[in-house]
Amino acid sequence: MRPSGVILYGPPASGKDTITAELARIRPEFTLFQRLKAGPGRTTSYRLTTTAHIEGLAEAGELLYRNARYGAEYAIDRIEISALINADRIPVLHMGQIAGASAVTTFPLHWVRVLLWCPLEVTQTRSVGRGDKDVEARSKVWHETREDLLAHPSEPWTLTIRTDHFSPAESARAISKAMASGAKAELRNIRELVG
Repeated sequence: MRPSGVILYGPPASGKDTITAELARIRPEFTLFQRLKAGPGRTTSYRLTTTAHIEGLAEAGELLYRNARYGAEYAIDRIEISALINADRIPVLHMGQIAGASAVTTFPLHWVRVLLWCPLEVTQTRSVGRGDKDVEARSKVWHETREDLLAHPSEPWTLTIRTDHFSPAESARAISKAMASGAKAELRNIRELVG
């Protein structure tokens, strides 16, 4: 079977972390891809590094995508994806930009592209509930994510999941099933989804 990866795209607090945990519970091969991060803020689930190191990887052609958000710089490198695949893992990437979701698909895997969505008030409630100190910034990013989706209506998705309607366990089962069946990404009615 062709090696696979999962892209979870969605606004802040749309369920990327909890669904990833459920995927790993279903099958231990599902492994969170830890992005490189240079800068302040949350450190959990990242490989901390320097901007100079990220720049060096970019110059060597080893980056699939890099971006800046929340005052920090983030990067997705080929080396780590390859290491996960070579260890018989299924990388699960968390994405907040469609440009990034598209860029990583140049890495030759069967990518299950999952659009996670929830209304703004759900993002805010979840963000407060988990103790985020930057709820206002995350609300702003929710709006940016919605605009990003509306600006890219022809972007294909294997699945779209309203995480305020489906539990993390239900969402993880749907993703695992889509991967096992080799489901393809296709066009979806994004405007209907995001309102």
